Amino acid sequence: EVQLVESGGGSVQPGGSLRLSCVASGLTLDDYAIGWFRQAPGKQRTGVSFISTSEGRTYHVDSVKGRFTISSDNADTVYLQMNSLKPEDTAVYYCAAESVKTYNGNYYFPRNRWSMDAWGQGTQVTVSS
Repeated sequence: EVQLVESGGGSVQPGGSLRLSCVASGLTLDDYAIGWFRQAPGKQRTGVSFISTSEGRTYHVDSVKGRFTISSDNADTVYLQMNSLKPEDTAVYYCAAESVKTYNGNYYFPRNRWSMDAWGQGTQVTVSS
């Protein structure tokens, strides 16, 4: 059974930093695309950053490019380093995994939330002065 457990959320002032962690079990990271999604109150859940550990590919949406960095320890943990946080980054952040082994590398980022196979429970990030 695939399990994803996020941690690292919290409350920070604008301009602050947080690092989210997603520990995965029941899967091999190289066989999955891992994404960080976020959902603000009253809004849809949207993808923020993605990583393919097998191909060394990463992707960030324009709104976080240059501020967020997704990375992996190539074992069981994916990180999201968030710098220069803004109030509009306030949301519940979810880690998600999609099996891409059968795609033979023929897939693109960002991934759609409906294609993800497993989700974590989410961690709250609040940016406020």
